[in-house]
Amino acid sequence: MKSTFIKSFSGVLLLLLSLTQVVSAQTMATINGVVKEKGSSRTMSGVTVSVKGASAGTITGNAGTFVLKTSHSFPLTLVFSYVGYKTEEKEVSSASESVTVELSTSEILGQEVVVAASRVQESILQSPVSIEKLDARALKASPAPSFYDAIANLKGVETSSQSLTFKSVNTRGFNGNGNTRVLQLNDGMDNQAPGLNFAVSNMVGIPELDLDNVELIPGAASALYGPNALNGIVLMTSKSPFQYQGLSAQVKGGVLNDGGRTDATTPFYDVSVRYAHAFNNKWAFKLNVGYLQAKDWQAYDHRDQSLANGHTLQDGTRANNEGYNGVNTYGDENAVNMYTFLKPSLMPQMTALSTQLGGAVSPTQLYNALMPAPNMSNVTRTGYNEADVVDYTTKNLKLNAALHYKITENLEALIQGSYGSGTSVYTGNDRYSLKNFNMGQYKVELRSPDFYVRLYTTQERAGDSYAGGTLAAGINEAWKTSQKWYTEYFGTYAATAGALFQKTIMDNIAQGPVAAVAAAQQAVQAQQPNFFKSARDVADKGRFLPGTPEFDAAAAQVKSKPIPGDAKGVGAKFTDKTNLYQAEFMYNFHKLVHFAEILVGGNYRRYSLNSEKTLFALDDNGKEFKINEYGAYVQVMKKLIDDHLKLTGSVRYDKNMNFKGQFSPRISAVYTFLESQNIRASYQTGFRIPTNQDQYIDLVTPQAHLIGGLPFMRERYGLDTGRVYSLQSLLAGNPAQYQFQEFLPERIQAYEIGYKSVIAKRLLIDAYIYKNDFKNMNGSQVVAKPTTNPTQPFAYFSVPVSSQQIVKSWGWALGLDYSLPLNFTAGGNITYNELSNAKDLGSFIPQYNTPKYRYSLNFGNRNVANSNIAFNILWKWQDSFVWQSTFVGPAVNTAGLSEIPSYGTLDAMVSKFFPKAKTTVKLGGVNILNKKYTTSWGNPTIGSQWYISLGYNL
Repeated sequence: MKSTFIKSFSGVLLLLLSLTQVVSAQTMATINGVVKEKGSSRTMSGVTVSVKGASAGTITGNAGTFVLKTSHSFPLTLVFSYVGYKTEEKEVSSASESVTVELSTSEILGQEVVVAASRVQESILQSPVSIEKLDARALKASPAPSFYDAIANLKGVETSSQSLTFKSVNTRGFNGNGNTRVLQLNDGMDNQAPGLNFAVSNMVGIPELDLDNVELIPGAASALYGPNALNGIVLMTSKSPFQYQGLSAQVKGGVLNDGGRTDATTPFYDVSVRYAHAFNNKWAFKLNVGYLQAKDWQAYDHRDQSLANGHTLQDGTRANNEGYNGVNTYGDENAVNMYTFLKPSLMPQMTALSTQLGGAVSPTQLYNALMPAPNMSNVTRTGYNEADVVDYTTKNLKLNAALHYKITENLEALIQGSYGSGTSVYTGNDRYSLKNFNMGQYKVELRSPDFYVRLYTTQERAGDSYAGGTLAAGINEAWKTSQKWYTEYFGTYAATAGALFQKTIMDNIAQGPVAAVAAAQQAVQAQQPNFFKSARDVADKGRFLPGTPEFDAAAAQVKSKPIPGDAKGVGAKFTDKTNLYQAEFMYNFHKLVHFAEILVGGNYRRYSLNSEKTLFALDDNGKEFKINEYGAYVQVMKKLIDDHLKLTGSVRYDKNMNFKGQFSPRISAVYTFLESQNIRASYQTGFRIPTNQDQYIDLVTPQAHLIGGLPFMRERYGLDTGRVYSLQSLLAGNPAQYQFQEFLPERIQAYEIGYKSVIAKRLLIDAYIYKNDFKNMNGSQVVAKPTTNPTQPFAYFSVPVSSQQIVKSWGWALGLDYSLPLNFTAGGNITYNELSNAKDLGSFIPQYNTPKYRYSLNFGNRNVANSNIAFNILWKWQDSFVWQSTFVGPAVNTAGLSEIPSYGTLDAMVSKFFPKAKTTVKLGGVNILNKKYTTSWGNPTIGSQWYISLGYNL
């Protein structure tokens, strides 16, 4: 496939280059002009100037002047647009005419144009589905330190922050770290890491200086965008080098503060540069470089999620619970039961002692008197804190380049490449340190206003990434194997407790055997904390401590060995070199068919799995699998009743080689009345193909053996036959055989009614209510298979499964934005999301992971008294909710105790623009009240972040 893709790539390149020959025959005219601000008469740089009805265009330079070359015949109409100003049109009769245009500031409530909802340009007020947009104006006013952080401020959006640079975007429930239900597109390219099947935040994406806008659709979007657009889509578009030319630069620095970190206050730096230039309205290029460095937020939740030996999440500690398993403490996950472990070796002694007592007390009674009860006998190894095993030195380098060529004014060819590398942390089944992770996306594209043809590839390289929890367990094993450690621990307990037990019996034998044993049991129980401490001290003697050469050497050895390791030791290295290849097209027939607007499109995709045989299952030839997918769609849009009613219907078909084909229809209606009042209704279906890992993973972790959900995976490990118990039934003390069902893609039926309008050109109202019904909801099921190993009586497998019940959710949202006099603005939004039938799902864990209520309030001014000073204040709050995932301890997960507390944050910014220097200074803070919070279980604690930035030509 790789060679085929390269050949296709080269063929398209040759086609694009050959098409350039048509340009030489065209007659070009040159139009000159200047753009000024109405009222002040100052010249305006960066204004977009384009020919109406064509893609040809340019931007004004430093003096507000422009030069536009066009082959259009005269007269023609020029369109002048700039964010925050009213768009103006000017008819030009000849090339000799000097053009002067003045732009006036304008409220833009409801004037935005969006593309994502229907794949064609349309008013945001008339979008057939809910949609949010961030443009340059909104980004400048946002107090967020980056545009990706600003996405979290949109209505209905929630994020899970796994580190400073790794955030997962989600809408309408079923949130997750590394969210696979929300599709993220960068200039049309799926931004997922192919081996992980989710976007790695914006580590490999569009640099902020090059971002034109972000569009976000909450909810299902599979009808046009295919698999994995189940819960939403984030569409990011970069700036054209024809329209945004010249040098731009930004230097940003600040501090992160959280008192629970190793160093409470640490600096961060973010530097970026963009340069774009166009030659004669034909050739244009752009270059982007960005670099960020910081000491990351830290995860230090030390609550005991074992719920072992009678302890709770809140009261368990390593000091009082031998079965302790801290949330962010690693290497202490797997418990061994002392009662079970010691019984074979101690029963002969108990039998001899019973005989010595004349049989008055049985061997089992003696053993029970000596030992803690079975449900109080769980012991785990001493673990390491996350800060000891995870690299918190966050770095992110972004490189981006593109070469554009306009074959005609309406036909453009381009070659684009984006590369990102860095170090960060994300949360999956483990806390993964993405160290020197890198990924590249490369495409060729031919496009016009009516069609595009696109070929691209995504190349993922995990670098030196590793699993932090596995590393901690591996360091423990490198120092002393668990078999030896538990033997020493239990042996010490048996010796010390046994000596006291027998001595007390002999000291009290005159009272009779039964009374003597009772006295011995009481004596042992009174000293048990000391016996436990003594046993752990003996077993831990010489343990590798963080910061010592021995610890570092063991860590380096474990990190250099791929997961899960070999006979010589544990491996924690995360190896992934998976590639994605995609070819796609879209054509709009509106110039050929006039009764309706008809679009058709399709794509072909291949995943080439490559973990160097460490993460994924192998086929019969010992090779990792390749996964093929294809899809096609058609959309018909028709306006009726004097364009007041817009009807849209679309249907898409997708096929993955491991699953049956999926149809995804969508129908919608938008009715416009009183010019700007819009009511919409839609029905659509969506689906999500199980991730590559859910299909093929084959990985041993400290918690369980992770295997894919495809039938042949279960057959390999004998889970379809023999005794296999659900973890829930095992924990309940009533082991029940688990029966696997067919593993299927998720499907959703989504219903939505919405209202969007602008009242008196001042108040924007956006409201919707939705209902979602999920079929075949994918979740994880942990099953226990009995073994013959007394220290580990069960082998635990975590297997993706499909829910047999329909999972239902619903919600609503309301957003209000008001333009006050003198450029002041105020607004807010509130969203509600609820899992409707949680009680009907039985043992299935849906991982809804969403608060019922979220709201935000904002107040600001884009230009205070025409002083070029702007400010914005934002308050956000969200309700508490339960987080469910494979990272959560099984007992806590099953009991639903993994609550994320409610929290609110106050963000603010103030900026000053200096027109002559084309420079903006911005001071901002996020969570300035420093109310610490976490967004999901096991993730870092977030404190306050302050920054100051200096931007040129933004």
